[in-house]
Amino acid sequence: MVLRLARENESWGYRRIHGELALLGIVMAPSTVWEILKDAGIDPAPRRDGPGWPEFPRSQAQGILALDFFAADLLNDTKAYVLAVIEHGNRRVRVPGATEHPVQSWVVQQARNLLMDLGDAGTRAKFVLHDRDASFTQAFDAVFQAAGIRVTRSAVQAPRMNSITERWIGSCRRELLDRTLIWNLRHLMIVLREYEDFYNSHRPHRALGQAAPLRPLPGGVTDLDHFRVRRHDRVGGVIHEYRLVA
Repeated sequence: MVLRLARENESWGYRRIHGELALLGIVMAPSTVWEILKDAGIDPAPRRDGPGWPEFPRSQAQGILALDFFAADLLNDTKAYVLAVIEHGNRRVRVPGATEHPVQSWVVQQARNLLMDLGDAGTRAKFVLHDRDASFTQAFDAVFQAAGIRVTRSAVQAPRMNSITERWIGSCRRELLDRTLIWNLRHLMIVLREYEDFYNSHRPHRALGQAAPLRPLPGGVTDLDHFRVRRHDRVGGVIHEYRLVA
């Protein structure tokens, strides 16, 4: 019975198995359960074979889309809510849109637009990950579920479960929004589109070996005598890119 419970419940440790046996009226010491599992070559600790949360995003990275909303203050005394999407596998970022009022009809339309963009890019998602923000309604999730995509909600007050998106939002704030005066919603989308292109085509990522999501690293420089670099400014000089001069 000990071995059966261990086989059918990957996350159960010897103490959990001992408790289940007690409910069945089987009296034995927890140490006996431990010895039975060890003698059978089974780790008595919990989560013997199944991946935990840190391993899950890494093992399924190619099929995970992570979403989140973040707020941006505008100079017209309003606040905009930006929807950000990032592909775990290649770190590509998409900013489907921003709005002052993230009502259900708007967020559902963003979900539909996102699926069309993914289809045009040939990207196949298996999981959509987002937090429990009220803007992510059941109708929003239903758009992805109808396409065969499983929706996973992170736990309450657990930003590390969506850490890749949280880090991107932090980078966007530090590198762009905290250094730019945004006049209105239209201006916000202009600068966000510029940052999206910069992030996908130029910004290095440690997870990708310092390559950009849509741009592999070039070959090593060998001719140092003709090595020339030119700076390219984005968003009015807030962001700098450096490129080799042909």
